[in-house]
Amino acid sequence: MKGLLTFLIVFSVVVIFHEFGHFFFARRGGILVREFSIGMGPKIFGHQGKDGTAYTLRLLPIGGYVRMAGVGEDETEITRGMPVTLVLNEEGKVVKINTSSKVQLTNGIPVVTESFDLENELYYAGYVNNDETQLMRYEVLHDATIIEQDGTEVRIAPTDVQFQSAKLSRRMMTNFAGPMNNFILAILLFIVIAFMQGGVAVTDTNAIGAIQADSPAATAGLKEGDQIQTIDGVKISSWQELTTAILASPDQPLTLSVKRGAETFETTVTPETTTVEGQKTVRIGIQVPMATGFMAKIIGGFKQAIGNSLNIFQALGDLIVRPDLDKLGGPVAIFQMSSQAAQQGFATVLAFIAILSMNLGIINLFPFPALDGGKLVLNVIEGVRGKPMSVEKEGLLNLIGFGALMLLMILVTWNDIQRFFFH
Repeated sequence: MKGLLTFLIVFSVVVIFHEFGHFFFARRGGILVREFSIGMGPKIFGHQGKDGTAYTLRLLPIGGYVRMAGVGEDETEITRGMPVTLVLNEEGKVVKINTSSKVQLTNGIPVVTESFDLENELYYAGYVNNDETQLMRYEVLHDATIIEQDGTEVRIAPTDVQFQSAKLSRRMMTNFAGPMNNFILAILLFIVIAFMQGGVAVTDTNAIGAIQADSPAATAGLKEGDQIQTIDGVKISSWQELTTAILASPDQPLTLSVKRGAETFETTVTPETTTVEGQKTVRIGIQVPMATGFMAKIIGGFKQAIGNSLNIFQALGDLIVRPDLDKLGGPVAIFQMSSQAAQQGFATVLAFIAILSMNLGIINLFPFPALDGGKLVLNVIEGVRGKPMSVEKEGLLNLIGFGALMLLMILVTWNDIQRFFFH
């Protein structure tokens, strides 16, 4: 249960932060965000904000989404012959259209739909009280709302507030904002972790940190801040070289040349083999030195984020050169890793969220249809051509891309199930 809760929190935080990036910059670019949802599936709660966005909470606590006017399957389903209720203002103009049987409006006019245009001409025509002799045509206000069939009230989407009507630069920023928010979240979390740990590890040095009591290092007389210059005559200049030499010599005495202040001396230490969390390791009982200054923690958080992003690019490069489904992880793998992180403490969960957020940001920038990177490529092509690709062609590209992604997700998920539960 704890693992499932951690998975839902981790996945939702990463996705919602991504969607909030699109939401924020869409609004800044004059694009109407019709709905910002936390969760998926049936609506539990909804509130129509003054900014024109419907804020909803939905039943399934898995991520969330934004509905931008004119993007994808954004249209509210209204058909000829559909009974609706129109609410008029004092001037006889439509301020609200109710298509839902779940919501009853006492101050509305029942109308059977004949024709309408809620994007350009902004009108609604229909037969009042189902009387075919009373065909009425009403002007619809620019900021009118629609109550959809599930009871969600959203604004109509006139052409001037649709995504495609915004400037190219604003559309590009809106597309990029989701991945950008994932990068920001990762950096912030790595900085928070650095403060929680009291500092950041300094690995580009041959100095050592804290010494564990009753350890081989303590027996050899080592102290925090000592610099290990050589091991068995081999020069040591970084923490990586130091740990590599120790791990390669289990239960074998090593001669260390140590600098302490102005003094240099030699000592012998014998790495011991021990078991930590069920795994055998070799140690002498030293810890990596930590930089504890305020700016060191800030800079360390940035470095950690950059280091993880480089690791992701390296892994993706390896995947492209040597494709293998075992190198990919879907929801099942994320659930497994979330469960493991939950067992190791709050800081580990934060680190997992940061790494997952960085992954999502980078993958979303791939120039593939249906991903944000694919949309940015189309934006660049539009800038070069001086006109956008037709809605039909762009829709077809996104459909193909989405289908390919869903197929890949199914394959990866099935592979995860096979790997984790049947091997």
